[in-house]
Amino acid sequence: MYKYLFALCFLTTATFAQTSGRLPNTLILDTDIGPDYDDVGAMAVMHALADKGEVKPLAVIASNKDELVVPAIDILNTYFGRPELPTGAPKGNGASQSASQKWPAMLAEKYPHKINKTSDAPDAVKTYREILAKQPDQSVTIVTIGFLTNLADLLDSKPDSYSQLSGNMLVKKKVKQLVSMAGAFPSGREYNVLVDSVASEKVFAEWPTEIIFSGFEIGKEVKTGLRVVANDRLKSPVKDVFAMAMPLSKQDENGRMSWDQTAVLVGVRGALPYFGLKRGRIIIEGGNNKWQDDPMGPHAYLTPNMPYEQLTALIEGLMMWEGKK
Repeated sequence: MYKYLFALCFLTTATFAQTSGRLPNTLILDTDIGPDYDDVGAMAVMHALADKGEVKPLAVIASNKDELVVPAIDILNTYFGRPELPTGAPKGNGASQSASQKWPAMLAEKYPHKINKTSDAPDAVKTYREILAKQPDQSVTIVTIGFLTNLADLLDSKPDSYSQLSGNMLVKKKVKQLVSMAGAFPSGREYNVLVDSVASEKVFAEWPTEIIFSGFEIGKEVKTGLRVVANDRLKSPVKDVFAMAMPLSKQDENGRMSWDQTAVLVGVRGALPYFGLKRGRIIIEGGNNKWQDDPMGPHAYLTPNMPYEQLTALIEGLMMWEGKK
């Protein structure tokens, strides 16, 4: 009975955008793609759901200044048939974090791309402002699966030729929600928060829309990649990255922990039936996060709902999407 109800709920959620006649959600993905490789899986999930008609990607923006980050974004967008997607990167202060497994260099050597280094990309804040200014009010979901640098800079941005609104007011007017892979709940110390803790504290204190957090403890239990690598039919940069990187870490022998894929899934489809929500407010202190319960709070973090084995199978299925033919 449970399997039947789950299948029915999944089918209803997955096909709603195609059968209801409404426009798909619009999404901007902000990623540090490089230090870890779950970002690669997250981009595959986004593109698969876009091909299914569930979301319209507006941009994929780098929060990491490492020179191979934007080329990796460009390669994946090109493979999945969306080479025209806008991008950007931090132009002021920001972290530069590279991948210890060297998979971005492998991608750059093997796959076509038109942007050769991250510093060649446009200013992330200008990309955000140009895109947001053109969207209907309260329509855009931003999913951040990296550092909060760009979003802090966006909040501080001034009126320009794209919009006469300040950054905070532009976000309030155009953004529906922010979904963030950040934090560990109810308290902890997590990488995305820590790398630019000043930006994290600012964003989570000042962001003018709802924020949903997919915490460390969620992605830790969703280990993907084994089915992707074992799929002999699949030829994709996603498979290449997981096949290269997984054997280099003992902790990945059963699959890579999948923090970023869960954030994209929720950003497109919402929390249910995959997760519950605990509402309240996050507090950042010195790179650590704490939580205050509040049923009327502006923030919520994901809690387990669906068995992790089923969630893993769902995400791996999306990661094996082969793009537009």
